[in-house]
Amino acid sequence: MSSHREAPEIAKDPVADSTDLYAFVSPDAPDTVTFIANYVPLQLPAGGPNFYEFGNSVLYEIHIDNNGDGKADVTYQFEFDTTITNKNTFLYNTGPISSLTSSAWNRRQTYTVTRVDKSGSKVLGKDLTCPPCNIGPLSTPNYKSLANAAVHSLPGGRRVFAGQRAEGFYVDLGSIFDLGLLRPLETAHLLGGIFSGPAMGVNATDRLNVHSIAIQVPISEVRASGSQKPSASDAAAVIGVWTSASRQQVQVKDDVAGDWATGPWHQVSRLGMPLFNEVVVPMARKDKWNQRTPESDSDFAQYVANPELANLLPVLYPGAFPNLAALNASNKPRADLLAILLTGIPAGIIPGFQNFTGTTQADMLRLNTSIPPTPKAKISDLGLIGGDPAGFPNGRRVKDDVVTVELRAVAGATYPLIDPSFTPDAVVGAVTDGLTAADVTAKFQDHFPYLGVPYDGFHNPH
Repeated sequence: MSSHREAPEIAKDPVADSTDLYAFVSPDAPDTVTFIANYVPLQLPAGGPNFYEFGNSVLYEIHIDNNGDGKADVTYQFEFDTTITNKNTFLYNTGPISSLTSSAWNRRQTYTVTRVDKSGSKVLGKDLTCPPCNIGPLSTPNYKSLANAAVHSLPGGRRVFAGQRAEGFYVDLGSIFDLGLLRPLETAHLLGGIFSGPAMGVNATDRLNVHSIAIQVPISEVRASGSQKPSASDAAAVIGVWTSASRQQVQVKDDVAGDWATGPWHQVSRLGMPLFNEVVVPMARKDKWNQRTPESDSDFAQYVANPELANLLPVLYPGAFPNLAALNASNKPRADLLAILLTGIPAGIIPGFQNFTGTTQADMLRLNTSIPPTPKAKISDLGLIGGDPAGFPNGRRVKDDVVTVELRAVAGATYPLIDPSFTPDAVVGAVTDGLTAADVTAKFQDHFPYLGVPYDGFHNPH
């Protein structure tokens, strides 16, 4: 969660496991849009001697749909290659890594970036260097400079980064998956008699790292309107985004020739909206969902229209959600959630806002690219429900509190948008796992690639 270990099979394949996806108009370069796809979840900083890295035999992709059919119109592909420079040592590095060309760095990764659209494919960059993992004060004494050197400029005003970053997603995993316990509401829980009072959340992902693929591109190259600048009310302003990881169908383990793979690519992981596969799709169908593309997501719409979590809340918190319980009993489909998660929000629902991609139901992160970044002093981590139209579910910024937003939406906070006669339960405004962006130790950056410097193992033994 957001998509860490979200399905049984992909939990066994962490280098192909997409954890979080972000898409937003770049605050420091508002003519561009930034996409960040994170992989390799829940990394302990002290991960030696075999530190974390991308998979050599994995095809990582960030897809953009700009005409609302749930199919990719623009795709950015990333393929990685690993080189061992000294085959006679067990060490990741044999001295301080002072630069990306340091001879002391023994295991390094490079990658190729390719853009694919209806006209074909074009390599944007080749042999681009990833930074090393952040090891500690002796091995990586000036890690910021190493990471900065790994931000590469590409033709056409693009920038790219691929490497380790601090985990920016915050969630109380230990509480939420303990029978839906929310610490701020723990005394109201069905089994909450063991607690003496409400408590703040515990950020289970703090001081952990991930591997990020971040690319910043001109908005004009991902919008259907191209260089034309549509108004925020225009359908051409909206794009849908998802990320995927694929492996070739034949994987061979060979102790003589070495491991190798062949055959067509087969998708093993994907992610659009946060928490979709995690808490919407039933466990028996999670692996199948990971293999599908968004265009076929109408097959999963039933779980959005009648979400299991919405039915559990009145049971887990007796008496706290009477209005939600009545809504559940009415068997009315949750049209508010179907819009937020599968089509985007049409014009006329929220004054001055829309991120509607059409009637095709598809799990994508939808971004209205004509809504400018919110000035720093006015940003709300609650995004749209906090009065900030540049935030989630209009795309997703690195600080956005997607757990609280989605919990409140499921609890009924957004149902009045399609039925003004419905009154959300009084407790809904207090529904949260008790965390904010301030509960992330590593500072977020105001510039590309936005996520913080990864934690090192020396200072963060966890």
